[in-house]
Amino acid sequence: MDKKPRIVFMGTPAFAVASLSALLEAKMNVVGVVTAPDKPAGRGMQLQQSAVKQFAVANDLPILQPDKLKSPGFFEALSQWKPDIQVVVAFRMLPETIWSLPAMGTLNVHGSLLPQYRGAAPINWALINGEKETGVTTFQLQHAIDTGAILLQQRIPISPNMNAGELHDTMMVSGAQLLIKTLEGLFSNSLKSIPQQESNTIQHAPKIFTKDCEINWEAPVEKVHNLVRGLAPFPGAITKIDGKLVKLFNTHIKKEQPKETPGSFITDGKTYAQIACTDGYIILEDIQWEGKKRMPIIDFLRGYRKPS
Repeated sequence: MDKKPRIVFMGTPAFAVASLSALLEAKMNVVGVVTAPDKPAGRGMQLQQSAVKQFAVANDLPILQPDKLKSPGFFEALSQWKPDIQVVVAFRMLPETIWSLPAMGTLNVHGSLLPQYRGAAPINWALINGEKETGVTTFQLQHAIDTGAILLQQRIPISPNMNAGELHDTMMVSGAQLLIKTLEGLFSNSLKSIPQQESNTIQHAPKIFTKDCEINWEAPVEKVHNLVRGLAPFPGAITKIDGKLVKLFNTHIKKEQPKETPGSFITDGKTYAQIACTDGYIILEDIQWEGKKRMPIIDFLRGYRKPS
């Protein structure tokens, strides 16, 4: 019998790989990995492995890839690993039969300071809402999503121009570090969980849909800037210029009362482009024109001809 607690890790994207890697570096006893099934992707629609599967294969870790988490076959295979605890990082919502299987339960690494920003897109919504601070939380899974008792938290400051990609990368490292600290505390019985406090001021972080990406130029300039950086580099804030759909990725603010109507596209055709809001201008740094690749605004302007 293993002396160290037996850990099953569940995750799919690159964000989760940092945590799995940290477990191995800390000499934790990872007895198996659960990740998404291979999916066809690319022009040839060839089967692609998740980032977590690629890492697990490279490190000779046993893998399960269930299509359905409620299937008896998955439960039986998972049970054979005899997990003492399960770790979930960027994975699907688990049924109770799965998250309650280990004696020590299942813990999750979430990209916010719970109870704030429960949901699928906490990084995006924290930036969209103009937060100055966010963080990472480890907590125990229970039936309602992102509501389990808190184990540890790590605060992360948000700079005025930080985008979702940059915050993702910062949070990926902080989350992995916090996971190790959490497990060490649980295994030594020195860490106690704290129930989440409910309130009417809790912000939520639902999945991002296309309508959430549409820019309202009647909004204050800071709100538009926050939307752009909250959706960069993916899925990208969207608007129309000259009737064509474009995505904006990097912007900055010019605080100056516009003479133009909100949404007006202003450029010298060579070095700069900006769009008017109600109380200032959004200066464009890069752009993706419909059907084209993302490019710096100067490169875009070389081929731009304003409609007559």
